[in-house]
Amino acid sequence: QVQLVESGGGLVQAGGSLRLSCAASGTIFSINIMGWYRQSPGKQRELVATMTNGGLTDYADAVKGRFTISRDNAKNTVYLQMNSLKPEDTAVYYCNFQRSAYRAWGQGTQVTVSS
Repeated sequence: QVQLVESGGGLVQAGGSLRLSCAASGTIFSINIMGWYRQSPGKQRELVATMTNGGLTDYADAVKGRFTISRDNAKNTVYLQMNSLKPEDTAVYYCNFQRSAYRAWGQGTQVTVSS
């Protein structure tokens, strides 16, 4: 089992920045993918960004050029630096851990961007 603890959400004005962190603990093998998804009211959960332990990244088109994912494998922690935030980025952001068919989710952290 893997447990994920997120931090860093909050309220920010449009154009501002936030940094999310997610620390994983438990049974973690070296080959895995960690990342972020988000869900706003009335919408399905969607991919924001993911990163493999080897450094390969994947971003949603809506955040390319504004968000940057990074990770510290020694600390089993993944980060999401969010710049130039827009009101449409408002959502609950969930940390995700994947290893083969296994998936774990964090509890979610609210990000609210005011116009």
